[in-house]
Formats: sequence, structure tokens, C-alpha cells
Amino acid sequence: MRRSLLCLLALTAAGLIAGCGEKEEAREPKEARDLSLLLDYFPNADHAGIYAAQAGGHFADAGLKVKIRQPADPAAPIKQVAAGRVDLAVSYEPEVLRARDEGLGVVAVGALVREPLTSIVSLPRAGIRSPQDLEGKTVGTAGIDYQSAYLRTILLDAGIDPKTVKERNVGFNLTPSLLTKKVDAVLGAFWNYEGTELRLKRRNPRIIRVNKAGVPPYNELVLVANEDALERDGKQIRAFLGALRRGTEDLRKAPGKGIQGLLRANRDLDPRLQREVVKVTLPLFLPKAGRPFGYQDPREWQAFTAWMRENKIVRKIPDATGAFTNDFLPGSGL
Repeated sequence: MRRSLLCLLALTAAGLIAGCGEKEEAREPKEARDLSLLLDYFPNADHAGIYAAQAGGHFADAGLKVKIRQPADPAAPIKQVAAGRVDLAVSYEPEVLRARDEGLGVVAVGALVREPLTSIVSLPRAGIRSPQDLEGKTVGTAGIDYQSAYLRTILLDAGIDPKTVKERNVGFNLTPSLLTKKVDAVLGAFWNYEGTELRLKRRNPRIIRVNKAGVPPYNELVLVANEDALERDGKQIRAFLGALRRGTEDLRKAPGKGIQGLLRANRDLDPRLQREVVKVTLPLFLPKAGRPFGYQDPREWQAFTAWMRENKIVRKIPDATGAFTNDFLPGSGL
């Protein structure tokens, strides 16, 4: 699909989709079409709706034979989609914008988790109850540039001089660094996952969600497709999103049963932790009232892109035009 058409879709989606009634997606299981999906990380509760759709037979009913893969490298999904090696990938809104800024033809076609999960997490001994309490503290991040920008934005919004806070790159060892007292807090942990894990271990985590502390809201997880393949594969993408919608509905109605597909897919998962994470995340799998499943708010995309430009994370793209589309969503809600 040509970029100009995507631009038009992105700008008009908010008005058009909101006015549409519920649409019944076509289900054509006559000749199953192979569709490859690359996750952003190992299978976990953030992907529960995907595995519920697979276990419930919804992909098969939609005429899709979905192969779910996990990446060897967390940076791989976007690149694999851009290269046409996979049909869809789970990624993050900031990564979509960065990829487009680098000239990669990728488009977010639906929100999987529609609000930020990224948070500042600390333990009671650090005495951090609000962003103001970060002054003089050491904060661990995964060394990702936009995490550093989140921290700076949060500190400035709280009236704290960023120079008074030490940032330490701890890679992906966020929770271990916190538990071993290498840092006072970490930014990059997810409130729903690491926060829940610490709570179940009775460590009483204190959590500051980045979008509650000055960072513009964004979709934490999105489904990404190849821009050039949208016109050819649009029917399959719509079918996939419709099946995912039905799987998520199964998960909402019976979380205990709905999570079984995920637990079978990854035997290393702690069932108790995954159930608790699904419980607290489920509202973010679902759309806001009056919006279709997977809906991406154009105003939020534009505001977050402006923030990315302001912080020099992206430099070439002027705004979010073409980075996302709501044109392939299955209906107007669950």
C-alpha cells in the first residue's frame, strides 16, 4: 500500500472507526493461509490473548495457520518485518517510530497493550514515593535512549535537576540490580510484570508509572506489519486481528481457562505469576468504551512523536503520519 494512502488512513481513522458499527469478520477456513508472528520477548502474560486465540481455534476459524516465534534478539522483530521475513511482529511504539525514522517501512496495525507498562520501580528502603524523591538517587535503566529521556522528562516535570540523579546501565538485569542494592530504583521494569512479581514475593514494590509522571501516553505493545505488504496481506491482517479479538474475549470471560494456551507454550512460566499479571493487564488488552479492539489513538501517537522529536530520539520524521493505521481493525469493540 502506498505511503500516501496510509497517511490518509491514519488521519481519518479516528472519525471513521468510531462511527462504525460492529463488523462480523469473514471466516474462511477453506484454505488455511500461513501467517508468521514474531514476539518481542519470550512468551509471557503480555501475549496471553494471542495464545488464547490460538488455543481456542480462532485463528484456524479465520482461515489462518499462525506460527508464533520468539526472537533470539529483542531488536530483531521490527527488522524481520521490514525485511519481509515475518508477516507480523509484536513491538513497541517507540521502536516503530525509531524504525520509520531510519527509513524502515513498518506500520503498527493494532494495539496489543494500549497504555505504557514501563515504570520506575523501587523497594521501600529507598524511600521513593514520588518523582521528587529521586533526587540524589541511582536509577538503573536498560541503556535504551528513550528510557534515559523518560527519566529526564520525569525529573524536569518534578522540578528536579537531572544532574542530581545518577543513571546506571544495568542492561536487562533490572530486578536483580534492585534486589542486590546496586541501584535505588529501576526505570524500564513493567508495573504489571516485574511489579507483580515483586508483590507476590512480598517485597512491597513502589511503582511510578511513566505516563503518570510527565511522559506522554503511548501504546506499550503494538502489532507491526510491513508497509509494502499491507495491500496484499490486508485481508489476512484483518482476519488475524478479528481472531485475536475473540481470543481476548475468551480470556476476559474465563482468565483461568484462557491462559492455558500460554502455559502450554512456555512450560518454564510460573502459573501463579502469569495469572496475576493477566488479571492486572486485562483492562489494557481491551479497548476504551466506544472504540474497536486494537484501536490506536491518533492524538496520542502525534503527541508522543512530538516528544520523541523534542528529545532527539527521532529526527527525520516530522510526525506520526504513516506510522500506524486503524484500517484493519475487526470491529467497534468486544
